[in-house]
Amino acid sequence: MSRLFATRPGDDGLPGPERRLAVLALILGTLMAVVDTTMVNIALPSIAAGLEVSASRAVWVTNLFQITCAAFLLVFAALSELLSRRRLYVAGVAVFTLAALGSALSQSLESLLVFRALQGLGAAATLSIGPSIYRQIFPSRLLGSALGLSALVVAAGYAAGPAIGGVLLSLADWPWLFALHLPLGAVAVVLAWRALPRETARPGGFDWQGALLSVAMLAGLFVAMDGVGHGMSVVGIAAWAGGSLVAAMLFLWRQRRAPHPLLPLSLFAERRFSLALAAQGSAFVGQGVAFVALSFLFQQAMGFSPLETAWLFTPWPLAIMLVGPLAGRLADRLNPSLLASAGLALLVAGLASLARLEAEAGVVEVLWRMALCGIGFGLFQPPNNRELIGSVPRERSANASGAMSTSRTVGQSLGVALVGAFLAAGIAVQATLWLGALTSLLALLASLARLPLAAAAQRERRAVEAAGGD
Repeated sequence: MSRLFATRPGDDGLPGPERRLAVLALILGTLMAVVDTTMVNIALPSIAAGLEVSASRAVWVTNLFQITCAAFLLVFAALSELLSRRRLYVAGVAVFTLAALGSALSQSLESLLVFRALQGLGAAATLSIGPSIYRQIFPSRLLGSALGLSALVVAAGYAAGPAIGGVLLSLADWPWLFALHLPLGAVAVVLAWRALPRETARPGGFDWQGALLSVAMLAGLFVAMDGVGHGMSVVGIAAWAGGSLVAAMLFLWRQRRAPHPLLPLSLFAERRFSLALAAQGSAFVGQGVAFVALSFLFQQAMGFSPLETAWLFTPWPLAIMLVGPLAGRLADRLNPSLLASAGLALLVAGLASLARLEAEAGVVEVLWRMALCGIGFGLFQPPNNRELIGSVPRERSANASGAMSTSRTVGQSLGVALVGAFLAAGIAVQATLWLGALTSLLALLASLARLPLAAAAQRERRAVEAAGGD
């Protein structure tokens, strides 16, 4: 860990000692957004009872947060060029924290939903630019290690969220889940304002038409996907999906003509970026499928209780926490695409082994399969993120970060929607796990296709470092 904060001659990014507070600000902001989702999921029955609403209505406490967050990721990534990433990140954490206070004080579902939407906006502002800020903070030689730390933080948040929620609900009422963000948010705002790098804002206008089309495209897509898993009519799903498709076509048309496009399409001319983005999206579809399908498999087919099911999930995020930082560090020295491909191969094997589980299988048989998936995903994610962020020009880091966050969120949600569609059609839950293995295999093929490109880029980077005396 100390090597992350050591300075060498010729390093870009912040000086070593200044990186610590900056990273702490990023960690706090990321943890708040990630923990919130899994923590609030646990509290939905308590919220429904406390506000005297049905469970189906209470689900929107989570859904509205996720839809709002996803819809604005590309918008905030582009807006950061005008405001600066530091200002946008501080504003995002502040909005998230103040909206958490509003959520804690809400006396009705309608009020709570308004503040949850505002929390989604705050989370979108921070998550959309987080990876690009890591590139600002750390020198290029440590980018993989830094993104490995980011993967560790996200995995820790997902693992800790249900436990934190369960402990708080055993001691206090559900509003305290939101109140928990207040001291953390205050510290994160102060640290981010003081420690994050300052930069010159880009002159020029903002693509407001592209922003509106982006929100319509992503919001429509997410409502349609959510409808698949929650019994929306076929006509309703088709209407939302069709509206999203029309908005997507208009968005692409606008991006080719806008003076300052929201998402410069030139990014996708870099094949390393495009293939890494495809690999990430497909892999997160597989993970999204697995996380939902396994809940049904463990409880309905194998007879485990909800608490036992929660423990059975633990090896996956724990393995990411252990392997992710090591994979990031290795990605600074080895071909990152080779590491990512090896991780995806393990993920495919793990998902296939889970799909073959018998109803009579014991705990140990489940745990090693979950650990295998976690090891694979932990080995894949930081090197792949390094390729995503490191393959584009530094001035396009924010756009790449927004595309990266959107791909991850869309992939995860698509996986959840596919499970809902399969279950609604009466298809066995094991079949959905095979689908997750298939999408992860597609990710592996995309990753393998970029091996020679990544190797050439690595040789070029080493030549530049050698010429600079690094």
